[in-house]
Amino acid sequence: MTARVQSVALANGVALQCVEQGDPSGIPVLLLHGVTDSWRSFEPVLPHLPDSIHAFALTQRGHGDASRPTSGYRYSDFSADVAAFMDATGLDSAVLVGHSMGRAIAQRFALDRPERALGLILIGAFAGEAGNPVIVEVEEAVSKLTDPLDPAFVREFQVSTLAQPVPPEFLETVVLESLKVPARVWRDAFLALRGDDVAAEAGKINAPTLVVSGDRDGFAPIGDVEVRTRTIPGARLAIYEGAGHGLHWEEPARFAADITSFMERSVAWRRS
Repeated sequence: MTARVQSVALANGVALQCVEQGDPSGIPVLLLHGVTDSWRSFEPVLPHLPDSIHAFALTQRGHGDASRPTSGYRYSDFSADVAAFMDATGLDSAVLVGHSMGRAIAQRFALDRPERALGLILIGAFAGEAGNPVIVEVEEAVSKLTDPLDPAFVREFQVSTLAQPVPPEFLETVVLESLKVPARVWRDAFLALRGDDVAAEAGKINAPTLVVSGDRDGFAPIGDVEVRTRTIPGARLAIYEGAGHGLHWEEPARFAADITSFMERSVAWRRS
């Protein structure tokens, strides 16, 4: 299975980098990374996905090697990019897999374009970011960032998402990707977290949904995740014992298996 890295120009003038793999006739799955990450957030997962899944791991606006517009870092902006990406690549609908910020974008997409969301897999599902003490603490630090970013701060931030070790070379990749993100994008993206408008509307989501959480997630405590899961009609919750906020980095094979199982049990029939 060969992964193809490419840049996709959207109709709105933004260019997103992505990696594509799998059978083009398979069910499309869009993998949406968290704040300051890139498509490489899902690099450990991709080798474990079967060829039957047509996977696209995106680098979203402002991040990695994607375009960096001066504004437009609300969830609705990212969601509009996802729709434009699907238009540009000829995808009518897809399953959306989102980590942290990416899960909010996936939910926003499912709310605004329900006919195009075949299903949702949400990692690190906050019950609502406003008032979350960990997010508030990080926001305060991010508000003071200037370019060039301090590599020590970026490393500390990424390490804080983990409860289990990951390969050192992968952690180094994650840090280097985050260092590509300008300070202004860090600030704007975290400001979007504060103004999360997704939590209050979660009850309107009608796509099959799997919520996945580590029981040692310092950003999204299990109690919050359970609240979020109950608010989404029919959502199921899978808890990874001993895992943190970046559980797909810590246990990529297990997470890929959960994606595959979700596709087989909850999604395939919706496309037929």
